[in-house]
Amino acid sequence: AIAPLLENNHPPPDLCEFFCKHCRERPRSMVVIEVFTPVVQRILKHNMDFGKCPRLRLFTQEYILALNELNAGMEVVKKFIQSMHGPTGHCPHPRVLPNLVAVCLAAIYSCYEEFINSRDNSPSLKEIRNGCQQPCDRKPTLPLRLLHPSPDLVSQEATLSEPRLKSVVVASSEVHVEVERTSTAKPALTASTGNDSEPNLIDCLMVSPACGTMSIELGPQAGRTLGCHVEILKLLSDYDDWRPSLASLLQPIPFPKEALAHEKFTKELKYVIQRFAEDPRQEVHSCLLSVRAGKDGWFQLYSPGGVACDDDGELFASMVHILMGSCYKTKKFLLSLAENKLGPCMLLALRGNQTMAEILCLMLEYNIIDNNDTQLQIISTLESTDVGKRMYEQLCDRQRELKELQRKGGPTRLTLPSKSTDADLARLLSSGSFGNLENLSLAFTNVTSACAEHLIKLPSLKQLNLWSTQFGDAGLRLLSEHLTMLQVLNLCETPVTDAGLLALSSMKSLCSLNMNSTKLSADTYEDLKAKLPNLKEVDVRYTEAW
Repeated sequence: AIAPLLENNHPPPDLCEFFCKHCRERPRSMVVIEVFTPVVQRILKHNMDFGKCPRLRLFTQEYILALNELNAGMEVVKKFIQSMHGPTGHCPHPRVLPNLVAVCLAAIYSCYEEFINSRDNSPSLKEIRNGCQQPCDRKPTLPLRLLHPSPDLVSQEATLSEPRLKSVVVASSEVHVEVERTSTAKPALTASTGNDSEPNLIDCLMVSPACGTMSIELGPQAGRTLGCHVEILKLLSDYDDWRPSLASLLQPIPFPKEALAHEKFTKELKYVIQRFAEDPRQEVHSCLLSVRAGKDGWFQLYSPGGVACDDDGELFASMVHILMGSCYKTKKFLLSLAENKLGPCMLLALRGNQTMAEILCLMLEYNIIDNNDTQLQIISTLESTDVGKRMYEQLCDRQRELKELQRKGGPTRLTLPSKSTDADLARLLSSGSFGNLENLSLAFTNVTSACAEHLIKLPSLKQLNLWSTQFGDAGLRLLSEHLTMLQVLNLCETPVTDAGLLALSSMKSLCSLNMNSTKLSADTYEDLKAKLPNLKEVDVRYTEAW
């Protein structure tokens, strides 16, 4: 009787409560399939904010769980997701994905809610990290930062007074937690009771072996809920058109700390992260990195030493490979790897991983490693495998060619004929010394971003003309990192966009910049003017900034 009234309207809150109760008590009822399906489809297609209508989200969650209770289980859920996406390669309803993700995040959070609320009996993650060795007074709790709006649920530290070996069990209808504590914890891990600062995410979850281990076991119902909604995230990651938005929504790691400490959850979610790491689009795999400096991203969580890493570094190698291919701040990224992940990189290179051998060679080539002993260890690692030895020999050849190229002498000005290609430029630069070259014109040639790797080796280059070439954003990013002394740059009629032009803000020596007939926006132009103090001549005709 109610169904016709819901064809063009969302169900009100009280009706949602009634529907939720029916889904929980009679999940196999035909009403779920025949009446609720079009209602849920309409909610997912048209709802704009579950924060204003939380019962709509709860009803959608209960409906999906009811589908999962049918004989076919996840197959029914999968067909429902397919129906929401549509048969074409692009989903015509932009609200479906964010609404499905919101439902999944809330459902996953609810699986750990009782554990989060059991603050009178369970130790906090900060306490677990510190070894639970000393008694402490109850303090103000630490807020849980979640992407999806949810009740302000917080965990509170428990008072522990006995340092001897014992086991504490927290049990509820949905959550079972066991923490073993030992008095052999290192003193350095015992934090002062006066330190109330919130620990780093990874630090919270990295429990020293000396402190014992934390295991989370969900009850049957919570386990089914978790499995169902993580499986939905995996299904969403299989759609090419949804993957960029999904990666962006998951980039802030919008899950409770308890979920990230749960091995079953991180193991299942690994499929989604792998899909991001395999996607060649920068908008997707760049979301593996943290949202901002000082915060941890999926790259840190799933790299060796991270709380979610359960392999020998295969996923880590995949992530490094895809990120290196598109990372314009190559030296900064290599420096970060050298500081934090040099050990895993060397171990994987020792086992013959080609990506890691390439990373070690780049560290040597860009002089990332200052310590001589570490450099010798890297060289020994490379020479221990066939692939590493071959790459190191190629590096030595490049270094000899570089020394010859940068040797003082040769012309100060050079202009390539029109129609010249990347290969022609590479051949020319390998023919002699160009240590004195200050002015290079590639105007009206067929060079692309690929020639940037040769241009960055010219130590005295001050003026570069790329007028009417196919030089794009990738090459511009590389130039901005290495040719910091460049003074004059002509990009007129090139396919560069804001993504590449923004990188020019690091080239503080630029005094003349031609961006005529490019895809420069007004905002990027203002940003460049503010960050390039020496810029005196600028051409922005036939752009948005004109």
